[in-house]
Amino acid sequence: MKKQNKQTFRIAGGLIVLGIVIGILSITPSVESDAYIKEVYPNRNQVLTSAFFQVLLVPVYVGFALILYPVLASHSKTLSIGFVGFRFMAATFQIVGVVSLPVLVFVCQKYTNTGLAVYEPVGDLIRWSRDLVNHLGVMLATGLGNVLFYTILYQHNMVPKWLSFWAFGGNALVMLAGVLIMFQLVEVVSITYGLMSIPLVVQEVVLATWLLKKGLATNTEPL
Repeated sequence: MKKQNKQTFRIAGGLIVLGIVIGILSITPSVESDAYIKEVYPNRNQVLTSAFFQVLLVPVYVGFALILYPVLASHSKTLSIGFVGFRFMAATFQIVGVVSLPVLVFVCQKYTNTGLAVYEPVGDLIRWSRDLVNHLGVMLATGLGNVLFYTILYQHNMVPKWLSFWAFGGNALVMLAGVLIMFQLVEVVSITYGLMSIPLVVQEVVLATWLLKKGLATNTEPL
């Protein structure tokens, strides 16, 4: 493995780990609470801090694709461009989701100060729209991009095939979960959604470990 590629793969693996850590730090319990309309404004500093961490996910999403693009493009330029494009799309959805948080804080502030019930349906609409953006928009864009990414890895034996198959299944589950959220058949904070997300999270950890230790194989470098 070339020294330059080895460093690239380590950075990519590190970005996955960083993304998982930031994702945990960006969780907003008060926003996901059933009593969010009463809890968000008193916990506004926590909500806005979570928004900050969610912004940090944007360069992580895009950076992972961009740093691997030269290696991937040498195998399939078309699929690589699609992968990067979907990552930018996911980042755009991510930013839209972040913007909704201070708006929700404002609405909850109005409810706290006035007690007017009219702010509750407005808050519900903002929160539901955010769920769609984050768990349908972001996850569909990321998932479709990942399908292209792992197609390249699979076709050119750049990682073990079992890892690619695992990724295909995990991404399919998460995208399905997003569709179920859209039809309000699954709640974001639920055991069902958690179980559908776990396979992909674990797979991402395995991929990160693989990139950090072994990197991606090329045509001249067997696994």
